[in-house]
Amino acid sequence: MASLRPLRTPAAAAASLLCSWAFGQTQASATLPAVTVTGRSDPVVSVSGWGTTLLSETPLQASVFTTAQMKDRGMQRLADVVKADASVSDAYNSEGYWDSLTVRGFALDNRFNYRRDGLPINAETSIPLDNKERVEILKGTSGMQSGTSAPGGLANIVVKRPLAQASYNATLGWRERNSTLAAADLSQRFGGDAFGARLNLAYEDLDPQLRRAQGKRHLAALAADWRLTPATLLEVEGETSRRSQPSQPGFSLLGDRLPPPSDPRINLNNQSWSQPVVMDANTASLRVTHKFDSWRLSLHGVTQRLRTDDRLAFPYGCYPVGDRYCNNGTYDLYDYRSENERRRSDSLEAAAHGELKIADMQHHWSAGLLQTRVKNRFGAQSFDLAGTGNVEGTLGTPPNDPRTSPNTDRDERSSELFVRDMVKLNEHLGLWLGLRHTRLKRSSITTDGNDPTSFEQAFNSPFVATSYTFAPNQMVYASWGRGTESDAAPGRLEYTNHGQALPAARSRQLEAGLKVGTANAAWGFALFDIKRPVWADTGACDGTDDSCTTVLDGFAHHEGLEGNAAWRTGAWNFLGSLQALRAHRHDSTTDPAVNGKRPTNVPLRTAKFQVRYDVPQIAGFSTQVDVLAVGDRAVLPDNSVKIPGYAVTDLSLRYAQRGATALTWRLGVDNVFDRRVWRESPYQYGHVYLYPQAARTFRASVEVSL
Repeated sequence: MASLRPLRTPAAAAASLLCSWAFGQTQASATLPAVTVTGRSDPVVSVSGWGTTLLSETPLQASVFTTAQMKDRGMQRLADVVKADASVSDAYNSEGYWDSLTVRGFALDNRFNYRRDGLPINAETSIPLDNKERVEILKGTSGMQSGTSAPGGLANIVVKRPLAQASYNATLGWRERNSTLAAADLSQRFGGDAFGARLNLAYEDLDPQLRRAQGKRHLAALAADWRLTPATLLEVEGETSRRSQPSQPGFSLLGDRLPPPSDPRINLNNQSWSQPVVMDANTASLRVTHKFDSWRLSLHGVTQRLRTDDRLAFPYGCYPVGDRYCNNGTYDLYDYRSENERRRSDSLEAAAHGELKIADMQHHWSAGLLQTRVKNRFGAQSFDLAGTGNVEGTLGTPPNDPRTSPNTDRDERSSELFVRDMVKLNEHLGLWLGLRHTRLKRSSITTDGNDPTSFEQAFNSPFVATSYTFAPNQMVYASWGRGTESDAAPGRLEYTNHGQALPAARSRQLEAGLKVGTANAAWGFALFDIKRPVWADTGACDGTDDSCTTVLDGFAHHEGLEGNAAWRTGAWNFLGSLQALRAHRHDSTTDPAVNGKRPTNVPLRTAKFQVRYDVPQIAGFSTQVDVLAVGDRAVLPDNSVKIPGYAVTDLSLRYAQRGATALTWRLGVDNVFDRRVWRESPYQYGHVYLYPQAARTFRASVEVSL
C-alpha cells in the first residue's frame, strides 16, 4: 500500500483515477452500479432526498448494489458491501451477529443510520437480502435525510416490489464448508395489471468454515400493489425472518505483542454451554402515492418488531492486563446472556413533491413530516466470569448464568419537519437547499427501576450545495451540510450530570466533487472534510458518587479523497475506486495522548478493483477478478500498535443460458490465495479485538428463471 499515498489536489486525484482504470473494482461508482456494467448506467439513489434525480446529477456521493450484482460477487449480507466500495470498511463484523459498517472513517450507528425504503429502522438485527432489490450507501453527513445519525452516511435497503411482467425465479446455492440455500422469487400481476404480488421465500442451513458456527435462517416476504386509479398507487409489504447461529468473538493482542494472524476457522465461542444468537424480525410497510399534473402526495409508514437472544462465551481481557489477552494466549472468559431483547420501531411520513417555475427558474421541491416512535425492552442480563480460555480454543469452563445484572429500557419519540428545493438557475447552474427541523424526547430506566433519565431537544440540520454542468453528463459541485447526534449522560450516581441531556454533537461536512460520464466510461472524485464533536468521561470514574462527568471533549477531523472510475471496451469491463483518508482526534483534554492520532480500525488508504471479461467465444460466459487492497489500521487509540495492510483477491465465473427457461450458473472463490491476515481491529467495549480474514472459500449456485 505504499504506492497509495494521500492525494492532495484534484489534478493528482484525476491522474490517479485515470491510471486506476487499468485495474478496475467492484465499487458502486458515483454514476454506475457497483459490479456489472452493460453500458453506461445511472441509478437513482432514493435515500438522497432528491426524488428521481439521477445520481450523476446530484451533489453527493453514493453507491448502489443491486441484487444481481451482489449475487455475481457472492455478497450474502450487508457487511459484504465492504468488498465493493473503497469508502466503506468493517466495524466489528463477526459471523452470526448483526452487520456494522464504517463510512468515511465513521462507524454507522445501527440505531439511527439505517433505512428501509427511506424510513428509519433499527439494524441491531440480521437483515436478510433475499427480498431486497438493492442496497444504497449514502456517504457523508446525513442531517438533511435524518434527524439524528452518525456523520459517515446512511445505508438504505430497498424492498423488491411486483414487476411489470410475470417472473418466476428459483435459486439453489452452496458455500464451503457445507452451507446450502434454497430461495424463490415469484412475481405476478392480476386483474388487468391493476394488482401485483411478489413472494420471496428462503431457507438456508448455515455451516461456514468457522468451526462450531452451524445454524439456520429463513425468510418469508410478500409485497403487493394496487392501482386504485390511474394516479393512485397503494403498496404494502411485509416480511418475517429468523436467524439462529453461534456468534464469533474476536482475538486480541497478547500483552503488548501483536500475534500472527490466527487460524480463521477457530471459534472462541466453543464452550459446551455456548448457545446461538437468535434474531427474529418482523417488518411491514404501507405506502400510498397520488400524482397530480406537476406534483404528488405520499403517505408512507413502516413498523418493525425485533426479538433477540444475544448469547456468547465472551473473551474479555486478562487480569491485570485489562483490555487485551495475556502474554501466554489465555484470557478471562465470561458467560454473557441477554435474552428476550425486544425492539419496536414505528415511523410515518407524509410528504409532497412537485415542480414549479418562478421568475424563469425551475424548482423541484419537497416537504414533509416524519413521526417516529421507538420502544426497547430488555430483561436481566448476565456478564459473569466463567473461567479461563485460550486462543487455541482448547480450554473448557463451566457455565455461569445467574442473570443478576440489570439492563436498560429506552423510549424515544421524534418529529422531523423537512423542506428541500433544487433550483435550476439556468441551463448549467443549480442551487440545492435543504433543511430538517427535529424535535425529540428520549427516556430510559434500568430494568430494576433505577437510574431514570429523560430529556428533550430540538435542532436544525441544514444543507446547501451548488452544481455546474459544463457539458452533457459532466458536472462539478460543492456542498455544505450539518448532522446531529444526541445523547444523555448515564443515569448512574457516579456521574455528576447523571441523566442530563448532553449538548447536541453537531457535525459538519464540506465536499467538492467532479462527475464525468461518456458513452462507455464514467469517472469522478470527491474531496470531503468532516468535523465531529466527541463525548468523553472526565474525572476519576472509580464508581463512587459524583466521580465522573460526561463532556464534549474536542473533535474528530476526517479529510479525504474518494475516486471512482468505470470503463468498458469490447469484452472488457474495468471498475475501480480508492479512498485516501486523513483522520485524527483534536483538542482532547481527557486523554491528550490521542490528539493527532488516527482512530482505531480505520485504514488511511483503500483501493478496490474489478476486471470482468465477457468471453466472445461462449455467449453468456464471463470471468471476473476482484481485488481489495487495504492499508494498515491502528489497534490502540495511541497508535502504538498497528495491523499491516493487505490485499485479497476473489475470482468469479458466470454462465447465463437464455431461452424459455433461463439458467444462470455462478462459481466463485473468495480469498483465492488463502491470505492469512488480520482483517480488522475494532476497539470495542473498551477492549482490543482482532478479526482474521476468512479462509479461502468456494461457492456455487444455479438460478432458474421463467
